[in-house]
Amino acid sequence: MESSRTDTFLITGGCGYFGYRLACSLHEKGAKVILFDTVPPNQELPMDIVFVQGDIRDYAHVERAVSAVDCVFHIASYGMSGREQLNRDLIEAVNVQGTHNVLEACVEHRVSRLVYTSTFNVVFGGQVIENGDESLPYLPLHLHPDHYSRTKSLAEMAVLKASGTALKGGSGLLRSCALRPAGIYGPGEQRHLPRIVGYIEKGIFRFVYGEPSSLVEFVHVDNLVSAHELAAEALTSRKQHRSAGQAYFISDGKPVNNFEFFRPLVEGLGYPFPKLRLPVSIIYFFAFLTEMIHHLIGPFYNFQPLLTRTEVYKTGVTHYFSMEKAKVELSYEPQEHNLDEVVQWFRSRGHGRKSHSSFLYRFVLDVLYVAAFVAVALSLLPLVGS
Repeated sequence: MESSRTDTFLITGGCGYFGYRLACSLHEKGAKVILFDTVPPNQELPMDIVFVQGDIRDYAHVERAVSAVDCVFHIASYGMSGREQLNRDLIEAVNVQGTHNVLEACVEHRVSRLVYTSTFNVVFGGQVIENGDESLPYLPLHLHPDHYSRTKSLAEMAVLKASGTALKGGSGLLRSCALRPAGIYGPGEQRHLPRIVGYIEKGIFRFVYGEPSSLVEFVHVDNLVSAHELAAEALTSRKQHRSAGQAYFISDGKPVNNFEFFRPLVEGLGYPFPKLRLPVSIIYFFAFLTEMIHHLIGPFYNFQPLLTRTEVYKTGVTHYFSMEKAKVELSYEPQEHNLDEVVQWFRSRGHGRKSHSSFLYRFVLDVLYVAAFVAVALSLLPLVGS
């Protein structure tokens, strides 16, 4: 990435897991990097990476951070998973208004390049997609099962529409593109993996769901970093602005069953992989009930749902995409990765089975889970028949 030697990059949401990894990669290539976030990073920053504290919902904060940069990586978002998905007001403010603030500040301060981190969800809402490509239309907004996906769609549309906007003072055009990553993994990932490991260690991960043949995708953090750097480069005149106004699906390019993907993590930490398999419909119903309960008592007790409806779809329904466009236009070549380094990361921090539970204890737990789901299934029969 030749341009990074002299360019200054701003990363919104730069103190999160992915933003920090992207910052370190750019820094190693000689770029100047500014991290914009509400809180400082957990890890120590190299001395010449600048941290600017601010809220993306506040235009004055964004404007201050964007001045004098060459390219913005807009990663900041809210509501991706768990109970965050249920806070509609904050999701709207961060994902939609925050993105409009970034776009306005880029035009005002003559920033010519913007790479937006989007999501598979802009086209996926629970329907089967096999080897889809970027010609797929946006999922109609009213069909999104969660507000995060709906607002990410609105934000991506705004970013792509803004490509070609004249910068203030007639000093060029804003060129923007969007990357749609799969679920991110890697050592130290803090959003999804700790939650999964927590379920494993608490004995909650006692079943899988969906068809064994269902396939989804993941992207290693280093592959996603590479894709963002390549996308920024493809917005330059040296690359004929080839990525301007374009969206790209980004993954490791290896569709896999969601639960089989995590088998090495479960077994690597010393736990048995579940043998009980349940229908997606029952799990979706449980997620729906959980969301309803959260809606009622969330203002008083903001508990973490086991799963949301969107998470059930994303983990139990086939949806994977072609990397061909990213390979041809960005020269994206995903590297081989597995969960070995993730297992080692958790083990080095004291995770892993300390003692083996008795056969009787595991048997009783399994019986209780089966009984609970049978009871729910029976309770649904009157609804199905009505």
